[in-house]
Amino acid sequence: MNATTTAAQPMPHVMPTYGRLPFALSHGRGCWVWDTDGKKYLDGLGGIAVNTVGHAHPKLVAALQDQVGKLIHSSNYYQVPLQEQLAAKLTEVSGLTNAFFCSTGLEANEGALKIARKYGHDKGIERPEIIVYEKAFHGRSIATLSATGNTKVQAGFGPLVEGFVRVPLNDLAAVRQVAAENPNVVAVFLEVIQGEGGINVSTIEYLQGIRKICDERGWLLMLDEVQCGLGRTGKWFAHQWAGIKPDVMPLAKGLGSGVPVGAIVCGPKAANVFGPGNHGSTFGGNPLAMRAGVETLRIMEEEKLLENAATVGAALKAGIEKELAGVPGFVEVRGQGLMLGIELDRPCGVLLNRAAEAGLLLSVTADRVIRLVPSLILTAGEAAQIVAILCPLVKRFLSETPATP
Repeated sequence: MNATTTAAQPMPHVMPTYGRLPFALSHGRGCWVWDTDGKKYLDGLGGIAVNTVGHAHPKLVAALQDQVGKLIHSSNYYQVPLQEQLAAKLTEVSGLTNAFFCSTGLEANEGALKIARKYGHDKGIERPEIIVYEKAFHGRSIATLSATGNTKVQAGFGPLVEGFVRVPLNDLAAVRQVAAENPNVVAVFLEVIQGEGGINVSTIEYLQGIRKICDERGWLLMLDEVQCGLGRTGKWFAHQWAGIKPDVMPLAKGLGSGVPVGAIVCGPKAANVFGPGNHGSTFGGNPLAMRAGVETLRIMEEEKLLENAATVGAALKAGIEKELAGVPGFVEVRGQGLMLGIELDRPCGVLLNRAAEAGLLLSVTADRVIRLVPSLILTAGEAAQIVAILCPLVKRFLSETPATP
């Protein structure tokens, strides 16, 4: 392999929208990747919860090679049989009824917001409003940015879109107060587990309570499962732990194992809000993306990856908790399955580089939360390796870095 270091050099022709680490990845196998200098890393980030079946999975590779040789894109002027195949599987595992396909989580969330607004207009509400959450993240378009609860990412892009009412997570009283005071509310838009916000988990009681309020008020319950869905928590979708169903469910990230695929899956209350001409996506539902989705879900079932996410994720969480118990500066491990956040009491962005230097890929979100969202094929042995690499780095960091006042 040519051990060039082009990625470590400035990229003058690419917009500087990302804070990149100084290396480029060249290839991967399973939960491991190599950079262009030949260094090997254990991938605890999984492309930010995208690479569901790992890197270069032989079944997925063969399916995509087959599809590329047949048809990559056709446009939605024509029927796309693979769309029906993927939609049928998504509705089967979700208990919902219909799906719309796009290419990203941002698109799926944007579409969900449009569904809510049209749902309100169809009910005669001229200025429909949507309940959203503190610390939420739904994307970076103007509408999804407005629904997001992070002033740092919103800064410089005002005026934001109106029509959102913000409440804290896991506070049913706050939602009831909004319901009592605002007759224009038409929907609740909620990440079951907040990803970018710091791996903040909606409680089962809260989800059940929100479902009840939405039913009482005739609101849509829209659950953003872009990051926490598709087997990551040990069930197909994180809300299923609460025994409820949403009316609208945006998906993306892990749906295509790296091929861009997004979806809005709807139940009966929302399935027919959109009609011809109300929404669309040029690349959405193209045959290559649909084949990726179909094969991803098939591999997940064949290899029992939901069960693997639950058991290996529990072992990973327990291992981290055991190693960091009693360490000054360690707060807690949050999350479920293979979506975990390790909160410290001080900003820890430097661990991104230190972990990479030690051969582990991860991310830091909400300034002080280490995020682990590896591929769902992660083995117990690889989980133990993550603990063995990461926990000494965290201990050393906390011992050397003063706490934030």
